[in-house]
Amino acid sequence: MRTASVSAEREGARLDSYLSGVSGLSRSKVQKLIADGLVLIDGEPARKNHLVSKGEKVSWRVPAPPPEDILPQEIPLTVVFKDEHLAVIDKPASMVMYPGPGHASDTLANALMALFPEMEGVGGRGRPGVFHRLDRGTSGLVAVALTEASFRAMVELMKERGVERDYTALITGDLTSGSGTIDAPVARSRGNRKRMAVDMVAGKRAVSRFKVVERFGGEFTLVEVSLDTGRTHQIRVHFHHIGHPVAGDPEYSRGRSSRELGLTRQFLHAHRLSFTHPMTGERVYLLSELPQDLAGVLDSLRGA
Repeated sequence: MRTASVSAEREGARLDSYLSGVSGLSRSKVQKLIADGLVLIDGEPARKNHLVSKGEKVSWRVPAPPPEDILPQEIPLTVVFKDEHLAVIDKPASMVMYPGPGHASDTLANALMALFPEMEGVGGRGRPGVFHRLDRGTSGLVAVALTEASFRAMVELMKERGVERDYTALITGDLTSGSGTIDAPVARSRGNRKRMAVDMVAGKRAVSRFKVVERFGGEFTLVEVSLDTGRTHQIRVHFHHIGHPVAGDPEYSRGRSSRELGLTRQFLHAHRLSFTHPMTGERVYLLSELPQDLAGVLDSLRGA
């Protein structure tokens, strides 16, 4: 990480302007670094509208760019649907969607390029065929496009809310109602740019609908969640916002349930995916069983 000390001559300058001048980076690049939490003021995450003061220490880090060419890797995948246009994968929790800082290989995209080489370049380089994603630590069904035409069609279908995505989540505490809607806008956290948060000013609308499936003595509640929108970390942020974070979530639950339940990741599984195929008109309805690690947690809670 590089650091510069603000001189008296630059006091009062906008942070993006100041950093662009001392780093040689474009202002748009600097703004992206700020948004990603890679710029610090005196050791604390910077805000985009910050005006620099004399003597402040401005630090920044430019991550290595992800590789544009994704190398095929022979990694076993569970393919639950496949035709000439689309494929649906049952993603394991441990797998990252595509290469990025810290994950140059062994991603879903690497495996897809080996299994479906025809999808190279679909949707742009770096994220072949990906029109929606699952976080690392979240398991379950994720669809990818194998052709450019199907990619564009699925992007539009997602915008029109024509793709139904249902998740199983174990949340901490006991919800007072059997069902409900969380309608709260989501944006990057102002205090930690690597996390997301409900932000009533800068957030984009996010809507999650839930119903209770099972209760566990007031300590945990099993819910089914459907999404009207698809913001980053949406389910995890929404349940944290209402005081019932997803069990085992390393970012939003502070680890208490991880220790109690023996979880090594968030209890969140994309169990159902349903849509009308935009190229064939076929109704696609797919289910994924709860993985063994999560099923074992429920067995333990039930005293099995």
